[in-house]
Amino acid sequence: MAETRLTTSSYLVLGIIDQLGEASPYDVKVEAARTVAPFWAVPHAQVYAQCDRLLAAGLLSEVREEGGRNRRVMRLTESGAEALAGWLADSAFVPVEARERGILKLWFGARPEVHAPVQVEEHERTLAEYEGLAESVGELITRGQREALEFGIRYERMMVDFWQWVEGRGEF
Repeated sequence: MAETRLTTSSYLVLGIIDQLGEASPYDVKVEAARTVAPFWAVPHAQVYAQCDRLLAAGLLSEVREEGGRNRRVMRLTESGAEALAGWLADSAFVPVEARERGILKLWFGARPEVHAPVQVEEHERTLAEYEGLAESVGELITRGQREALEFGIRYERMMVDFWQWVEGRGEF
């Protein structure tokens, strides 16, 4: 079996299956959309492809449910659990790639007075959602999940501040 290069999406799939105990590719897709999508989006097709790659690499095992939809249910193998644990323990710094469409538009000459008000409004809306979620879940989530939510809150605050700054600069 050739060594498979694991990506962050690979570890996302391993992590979700680990948290759920067992999951179909569809379950992984739904859980990713429900939990990590605000800070780590993964295309649905990539979830299915990653599941197949991880199965082929021996990091997941698969059982097909009999009858009905013949659904594939996967679990981490010992090798999969070791790979996930190794990744979780790796503290290496990887620079963030900020993929903000509005910033890219500014770079290429978009009019700040057109874009800034919309960006402020949308980032304020998302911030309110995250703050409401933080209040409603309280201690029901793990420390790491709470810290990820806090990242979202702080990121949205920073984006509101940035776009208000852009808006306040006036005409160029």
